[in-house]
Amino acid sequence: MRGSLAAKGLFSLEARPTAQLIADQLREQIIQGVFRPGEQINESFLAVQLNTSRSPVREAVQRLCQEGILTNRRNHGVYVLELSAQDSKEIYAVREAVETNAADNLLSSSPKHIKTTCQALRTILRNMKRRVDANNWQAVAQLDMQFHTTLVAAAGNSRMTRIYKTLAAESTMCILNLEVSYPQAQTLIQEHENILYLLETGNREELNKALRQHMQKAVHDLSTTTLNG
Repeated sequence: MRGSLAAKGLFSLEARPTAQLIADQLREQIIQGVFRPGEQINESFLAVQLNTSRSPVREAVQRLCQEGILTNRRNHGVYVLELSAQDSKEIYAVREAVETNAADNLLSSSPKHIKTTCQALRTILRNMKRRVDANNWQAVAQLDMQFHTTLVAAAGNSRMTRIYKTLAAESTMCILNLEVSYPQAQTLIQEHENILYLLETGNREELNKALRQHMQKAVHDLSTTTLNG
């Protein structure tokens, strides 16, 4: 593992950090690209840097392996997942299914709940616009996923929300770890504005169509960038 954990932005959250805290922090660092695709995760080194025993570290690593963010190569160790163009297609296909289902459930909820959700989405979109103007693509990617995660969570299905967290993490890894910048920033903003408008107006058919097109365009952009990279 290159450098120290402190240099990578990891630190001990508590005197004895729990497995969940370690998993959450390690997941965030992987998503942000601090740990690169294909990089080995050294449990002993993590334990020393976090001032804890190997047991919670091992449990945290196992959790991330179950999520698919880390992969255990038999007799070789644990590594950060390397995502291919095919992986991107699969991730966004499942996202499409989850988000269209979430949108249907959300539109069947109360007008007050829909309004509250739209207000939250509008705030995220406003922040996304500012990050686009500042050319802060890492922040744009994070806010992009926050927008969609908020939409899914608003559907009120805890299992769907849990599943989507992994999809969101993998999607961000696709974007950042493949070193992809959004090729058309204004188009990205417009797509999210359209999704929000259709949710506000309750246009179920067009909302599902917009979500499907949004996912398909993302796969096309990722595939194109990978091929041209």
